[in-house]
Amino acid sequence: MSTKDGLIYRKEKSMKTLEEIHQIREQKRKELDLRVNIKADTREKHILVCRGTGCTSSKSPEIIENFRKIIEEKGIQNVRVIQTGCFGLCAKGPIVIIRPEDTFYAMVTPDDCREIIEKHIEKGEIVERLLCKDVDNTMVNRLDELNFYKKQKRIALKNCGIIDPEQIDEYIAFDGYKALEQVLTSMSPDEVINEVTESGLRGRGGAGFPTGKKWLFTKQAEGDQKYVVCNADEGDPGAFMDRSILEGDPHSVLEAMEIAGYSVGADKGYIYVRAEYPIAVQRLRVAIDQAREYGLLGKNIFGTDFSFDIEIRLGAGAFVCGEETALLESIEGRRGQPRVKPPYPANSGLWGKPTLINNVETYANITRIILNGAKWYASIGTEKSKGTKVFALGGNVNNIGLVEVPMGTTLREIVFDIGGGIPNGREFKAAQTGGPSGGCIPKEHLDTPIDYESLSNIGSMMGSGGLIVMDDSKCMVNIAKFYLDFTVSESCGKCTPCRIGTKRMLEILDRMCEGKADEDDLYKLEKLALNIKKSAICGLGQTAPNPVLSTLKYFRDEYMEHIKYKKCRAGQCKALANIEIDPEKCKGCGICKRNCPVNAITGEPRQPHKIDPDVCIKCGTCVDKCPFKAIMN
Repeated sequence: MSTKDGLIYRKEKSMKTLEEIHQIREQKRKELDLRVNIKADTREKHILVCRGTGCTSSKSPEIIENFRKIIEEKGIQNVRVIQTGCFGLCAKGPIVIIRPEDTFYAMVTPDDCREIIEKHIEKGEIVERLLCKDVDNTMVNRLDELNFYKKQKRIALKNCGIIDPEQIDEYIAFDGYKALEQVLTSMSPDEVINEVTESGLRGRGGAGFPTGKKWLFTKQAEGDQKYVVCNADEGDPGAFMDRSILEGDPHSVLEAMEIAGYSVGADKGYIYVRAEYPIAVQRLRVAIDQAREYGLLGKNIFGTDFSFDIEIRLGAGAFVCGEETALLESIEGRRGQPRVKPPYPANSGLWGKPTLINNVETYANITRIILNGAKWYASIGTEKSKGTKVFALGGNVNNIGLVEVPMGTTLREIVFDIGGGIPNGREFKAAQTGGPSGGCIPKEHLDTPIDYESLSNIGSMMGSGGLIVMDDSKCMVNIAKFYLDFTVSESCGKCTPCRIGTKRMLEILDRMCEGKADEDDLYKLEKLALNIKKSAICGLGQTAPNPVLSTLKYFRDEYMEHIKYKKCRAGQCKALANIEIDPEKCKGCGICKRNCPVNAITGEPRQPHKIDPDVCIKCGTCVDKCPFKAIMN
């Protein structure tokens, strides 16, 4: 292996010609047809095990190891165990899917492996106790029968859960690097940019800027060196969309960055990813090494005069580095702080050179647009918001996980049809989209289409794709305080409105939650929020007040209760809580008593219970656990 001009080259015998890539694609696709075709004509079986971060934390590596040991021990032929990326339904992990029959096993443990092998693989019998239960408690045999998947359309997540992300041949089998070949051999840079523009793809990092327009600006910028950057600094609380794509389909991002490099005239790319994403980082490194070895990264790709290479830069986890200019500062080795714009990165970015920056999900759409055409992509979604959007669905919802839906899908469909509704019989109260930069959407807007304009019109935003559902046990003043506390701690401190203004806002919210605020504080809070939106230097500072402004708009009565009556109806603000059991509703089931951490609840079975206010620490556990909603504040 040798280096030259910053690019890494391997011995010629490691490179693959176009003909060899075609052969790999054709041969491997036939071999892997059972992954997507339940009618595949094969005696072979593939046991797919999720190795995304969530399932890995629940011992999926041990499950893979156990499967392989048992298969070897028994001498079973024609069965392969495959690690994959995230299947999406994280609430049911670890997930095991057996293809081609598409049997879906949920919450599998390492101890279940032998039973699956002996019953399912050797005898052809379904292990019914491990089948996934839908939210209506019906047993589901196959993945496509689950309500969670029925309204989804996977484009960015197309290969996640299908391929082994550490095997380049598997990526090639499912049309991997075919779009790059098409671009380099039959399209001009202007034709590529025009295709991306006509698709209507908008940046999935939060702002929603037209992707084709950003590519065009970078191409038109003058410079002897240009760069392509992938923003994988996913910092919103509860967000894991980009991480999952990198873990499950890293080559899709590499291929798209190369297409972008060809289009704008760049030969160097950087992926800026959080160091706290170790699986994603490791798989990116494997993918880059494999692409270099095959000659798909490096010099004269596919025998053309186009050369491109990619390096990884690790971020230390600063939220502000999700802002594109702060990210550039970090790559250059300086403290991550946003730059004043203009000039924009397209004209003066990395080391002062024209730089194209898109996030992971944006790049993950590119190859499908090239292969299927702009009209195909533009036919999905709404008039101004094309394609699909990936959401990390979390909070008080049954089916926590990763979902990808066409733009225009309503919030109700995501929460109730895909997410399976609210647990424990509680009511939907609000959904937070866009993380700390977004707003809280109340139940009267459940039928709002999820697209850039619709969310903006009701005081929220798309953001990178975090979607946190909240039930009626949540205090919206406390929710606003939570997000603002995050923003205050993550502020880079460069501009006064964000550094000082958000701190003053947080102090007011603290007083409200402690019962020490007055109506003048409410006026100050709102005025501060509006001023910060107008004067902060970067998008993160400008959107920091959104959680406060949206909760003031839709839940102002809760703010007034905190101020005028010194009451928190949800009981989450401990200084204002006065938790009592309604004797008319209490059934004496004892659930609250068993779960109370300080033994503050007394009562006989089937008799109304009582809370000792001198012992109660107002933690709210009893409120959350009571199935009869008998505990009130």
